[in-house]
Order: sequence, then structure tokens, then C-alpha cells
Amino acid sequence: MATKTPRTIFLLRLLQLNIYNLMIERLRPAGLTPIQYLVLSILSRRTWSTAELARRFHIAPQSMTEIVASLQKKKLIARSKSLAHGRILNIRLTAAGIRRLERCNLAVDQIERGVFADFAAQEIAQFRDYLRTALLKFPRRGDGRDSGTVGTAGDPANARLRTAT
Repeated sequence: MATKTPRTIFLLRLLQLNIYNLMIERLRPAGLTPIQYLVLSILSRRTWSTAELARRFHIAPQSMTEIVASLQKKKLIARSKSLAHGRILNIRLTAAGIRRLERCNLAVDQIERGVFADFAAQEIAQFRDYLRTALLKFPRRGDGRDSGTVGTAGDPANARLRTAT
């Protein structure tokens, strides 16, 4: 028997699709896709390797290599050898990347304000906490466990979410 109210995961997916489509539209003038914007956003906090980014975004390393190559071609990122490990290339934003990210942040801020206009600041903060808590249930991809199973909040593989924005 079907439930009378839509499933929460269905509502989350619809919200995600609507936001994603708005991001495509609003980031197009800046020449970025939503995933490219998200990569630039992550790189604004610290340097990452391509492999680390692939794990962070739960995509194949080859896919992230294509995204990184595209951003490098646009001169928004630069790659340099890691001091800790010579075979690893660290990725960082260039000055052009920082400027492009700032421009895109304005567009994404506008989307976020529009989507959550009917919520009080405290409600948005609580919603973010609920989302983080739910995300902590999932194991990190590539850690040897079945990515289709839901882990526990205390799972050390999910510690990255505790500090993610």
C-alpha cells in the first residue's frame, strides 16, 4: 500500500534536482558546471590531489582527472608536486580561480537564499545539522566496504563530514 505522504528521500532528491538545474543555469555565464564549481569551492580551503578529490566526490578517479584537466585548461587551478610524496600532484586555486569562485559564490548564495527564504536562520542551521547527521551514516567510498550499506555515525571513515561545510 502506498503512503499518503512522499518519502523524505524522494523530497530530498527533488530538491537536489531543482537546485542542480538552477546551478547549471546560474553558473553557465561563468563557464562552470556545478561539479567544477564544487571542486573550486573545496580547493579554496586547502590543496587536494586528484585521487583525494575523486574520493571526496564519490566519483571515479578518471572522471575527476577530466574535471581537473578542464579547470587547469581554464587556468583556474594549478598542479604542483607534493613535498611529502613526489608522485602526488597537489591542486590549488590560481588567482583567476579565486576570482571565478567569488563570482560563482554570489550566484550560488542567491540560489540558497531563494530556496531557503521561508526558513529562519536557526531552522537552516538545524537542517544543516540534520543533513550532516544523515550523511555520517554512509561509509566513505574506496575504504574497502560495500558502498551500498549504511554505516554508523561513529564511523571514523566519516570524520571528514564533521569539519565539512
